[in-house]
Amino acid sequence: MSPPRVVDSVAALRAQIRDWRRDGLSVAMVPTMGALHDGHISLVEIALEKADRCVVSIFVNPTQFAPSEDLDKYPRQLARDLDRLAEAGAQLVFTPDVAEIYPTGFATTISVGGPAAGLESDFRPTFFDGVATVVAKLFLQALPDCAVFGEKDYQQLCVVRQLCRDLDLPVEIIGAPTVRDAHGLAMSSRNAYLGEAELKVARQLNVILRRAAAALAAGADEGSATAEASLALAKAGFDKVDYVAARESMTLAPWRRDRAARLLAAAWLGKTRLIDNVEVPST
Repeated sequence: MSPPRVVDSVAALRAQIRDWRRDGLSVAMVPTMGALHDGHISLVEIALEKADRCVVSIFVNPTQFAPSEDLDKYPRQLARDLDRLAEAGAQLVFTPDVAEIYPTGFATTISVGGPAAGLESDFRPTFFDGVATVVAKLFLQALPDCAVFGEKDYQQLCVVRQLCRDLDLPVEIIGAPTVRDAHGLAMSSRNAYLGEAELKVARQLNVILRRAAAALAAGADEGSATAEASLALAKAGFDKVDYVAARESMTLAPWRRDRAARLLAAAWLGKTRLIDNVEVPST
């Protein structure tokens, strides 16, 4: 498989996509922060099923990190990422630096509500504004026909869909199933921070969530089921549980039993924060 073309400027990105459009080709985008794993590669594979060409962006977005978070420590491994993207068949990789995305004097931020309210926002209040701003910029820079996001970051997926609806961005948002290891742990770049003992604990997150989702489907009270799941995570070895919550699948509004639901959670192992979610089986 030939290596993808790598560009680091908006002008070069647009020129390549303009050439594709001239040839009548459709374009899919996969926005990432790099440190690619099998979950990211699955997004590229879906993108190539949906469109003739796939552009992957690799940009560690500073505006979605709070001052206390791991921006400087976030894993960066561009050479390895490019090898993986070549194997996957991506044709174009956009690797801008911070100045290309946020030039001197940049002063505009998108503020999001709806599905951005609560859950992650209770603990990372500026996160989704940063995500929405950079995603909107990437979409306007590349103007893809569609973009693929993983369901592992389920609230983010809902926020991006809302963003496109509210701002009339002509990009189809495709949600891709979470890719997990053989033990059920959701693939994440932050898994690289975990030692062997912590990995054993981390792999209980999905097990406990699925057990709680099954209990909800069987008629358990939401408050009791989520409280029991939080207690089970603590007993499994998690240091802190930020939330375990059931929400309506499409809007992330408080769940009503007659609506499709997702069970979402965030918990800490040492200095590493893990998130996951599962569908509540329909009754």
